[in-house]
Amino acid sequence: MSGGSAAGDDLELLVRAHALANAYRHGGRADPGAVMGKILAERPDLRPRAREIGELVRRACAAVSSMSPDEQRRELESVAPELLEDRRGDRGGRGQALPPLPGAVRGAVVTRFAPNPDSVLHVGSARAAVLSHDYARMYDGRFLLRFDDTDPRIKRSRLDLYDAVLEDLRWLGCEPDEVHRQSERMEIYYGHMERLIGMGGAYVDTCTQEEFRRLVRSSRPCPDRDLPPEVHLDRWRGMLAGEYGEGAAVVRVKTDLAHPNPAVRDWPAFRVIDTKRNPHPVTGSKYAVWPLYNWASAVDDHLMGVTHVFRGQEHATNAEKQRYVYSYFGWEYPTAVHYGRLMIEGGVLSKSEIERGIREGRFTGYDDPRLATLRALRRRGILPAAVRELIHSVGVKPSDATVSWDNLLAANRKLLDPVAPRYFAVMDPVELRMSGVRDELRAEMPRHPQNPSMGRRLYSLRAEGGVLALIIEGSDAASAAPGSALRLMGLANARVISSSPGLVEAELVPGGVEEARAAGARFIHWVHPPNSVRARVVMDDASARVGLAESAAASEPPGTVVQFERMFFARLDSVDPDGLTFYYTSG
Repeated sequence: MSGGSAAGDDLELLVRAHALANAYRHGGRADPGAVMGKILAERPDLRPRAREIGELVRRACAAVSSMSPDEQRRELESVAPELLEDRRGDRGGRGQALPPLPGAVRGAVVTRFAPNPDSVLHVGSARAAVLSHDYARMYDGRFLLRFDDTDPRIKRSRLDLYDAVLEDLRWLGCEPDEVHRQSERMEIYYGHMERLIGMGGAYVDTCTQEEFRRLVRSSRPCPDRDLPPEVHLDRWRGMLAGEYGEGAAVVRVKTDLAHPNPAVRDWPAFRVIDTKRNPHPVTGSKYAVWPLYNWASAVDDHLMGVTHVFRGQEHATNAEKQRYVYSYFGWEYPTAVHYGRLMIEGGVLSKSEIERGIREGRFTGYDDPRLATLRALRRRGILPAAVRELIHSVGVKPSDATVSWDNLLAANRKLLDPVAPRYFAVMDPVELRMSGVRDELRAEMPRHPQNPSMGRRLYSLRAEGGVLALIIEGSDAASAAPGSALRLMGLANARVISSSPGLVEAELVPGGVEEARAAGARFIHWVHPPNSVRARVVMDDASARVGLAESAAASEPPGTVVQFERMFFARLDSVDPDGLTFYYTSG
């Protein structure tokens, strides 16, 4: 988008293009400060018009952020395809480089992320997504999303969660090149199993579960194992025809009965599930014979050309099982990269605990701020780039890793600090009455101290009877000893006359910032009631604090992370007639 005229439509197109690019790179939400910075860096001749452009940017970002990622991409491809290309070369905005990928060939790497749509993504599950996506982009390859949804009875998928997982990935910046549902590939799994049974590599086991366990632990075969392939093919077709009820037959892949790990010995590939009682959300009761994870995964990884698989260390045994399938069919097994568990101190990462907590009402939903789900992080104002930086810092080590919230929040603050607009808010209000004000005072403060292009906050504060009433923080009021000097940031200097638990009386004194520093003044923030709005802040423990914020904060589009000066960062969640709701981000 360089060059060209900056007048009229051309300027609006420039702003719109950069807003689209920023939103598409960062999970669908355009950041006005970052967009403004890009525009002025590209077109320094526009700096004298920063105020005008700032308003265009704010409007464009609000409009673009209301669009879906697909709509953003389509429009960006139309108006500025070169900015879309920046995203693919960005490799997700990683904070540090990933180590080389073993056996990787540029242009030929294919990775996949295979979640079960029975819950949303969290920091732990995001690790596989980020590594799979970023390595695919690093080598100009392809990244696949494949829903592992072949268990209608125990790990039951939910229709709404297919879209929720995809939305989480897009927010994270991991846009898949292809999306597949294994529940829609059943005939493919059936066809390959029929081939394997005919080859003598699998059999239909009708032993009871207890009997099979007893035999396999002693490295002995189930009596069904050595029946001719023709018998097992008849049984297999009978399974598909509904001749076996749930639990009456299991298809097993023949392995080494003397394998040191009993879990590898003749592992199960298919089982019968009563889908009239437990219908699948996509296919209903159409199928009753369902593949287990290792069969569907092995077949799909080959057919989809997956070259590298990123999975937790606990899946090492699964890789060992799947190699038998690859050996039977003469396929080449993908390069497997195993890593340890990723945990976050105090964060709930167990899907079962999250689901149970929501059912029992202990959590308000997937975006409860006490959780480490991506939805909770997003609502709190944690940026996807901070999550990715955390995951990259841990890397692909085989040992378990526990990270602290502090690490994540520190990375997030580093990203927010250059772009978050500044405002005043008071959560523990105490009145300050400042005398000696003749008529009115004018307050002028930057929306960002290091970014003049973000504009300023301007207020005219009228006094009544020579007294100006303000609201200050309770902690500042408690330290306002009589005779002490105060600097009301962006407004005026004052001297404390008296102080009580509910009221501080002060008088206006001449001078500005330099005089305040010379007098040893305490610099404090404030809110003027006529220029304020009710602010409710949902804290990280799900409690809520209610106070007042300056009215200019209401002009920000929902989703903006602001910094309440001297207090904390918070994400504006909603703007309602009775005030603003924020979610605490970090101190």
